[in-house]
Amino acid sequence: MNRAELQRLANERIADAKALLAARRWSAAYYLAGYAVECGLKACVLAYVERTGVIFEDRKYAEKCWTHNLEELLRLAGLQLVFDADAAADVELSRKWDIVKDWTESSRYRRTPKGKAEQLYGAITDRPHGVLPWIKRHW
Repeated sequence: MNRAELQRLANERIADAKALLAARRWSAAYYLAGYAVECGLKACVLAYVERTGVIFEDRKYAEKCWTHNLEELLRLAGLQLVFDADAAADVELSRKWDIVKDWTESSRYRRTPKGKAEQLYGAITDRPHGVLPWIKRHW
């Protein structure tokens, strides 16, 4: 999968989450909204690889990328310091990330209430403070 495909997937999955919220499918909306962030961050990881050639410096780097952990993906994309600075300057972005970072791929096995699904979707999509608009500036 390449960077453009991951970007497309991120956009499609957040659109899917919106449709699922409208259909009152809270659990599926929650899962796909978080998955959109995962895809976006993986696109950032590929951008980082292209910029730095990190895979030639760390033989285990690619293996580390086989994760669904959003905080780890942020680090693997080389964006932790940039995010920290942006979040310090934008308290709303920081608050949104605090919601988003708790998403896990195992949420697909859980029931998610309406409020939690809507909260995650809002934290991801809010303009200008949402996590996905921030990610798109770096992918």
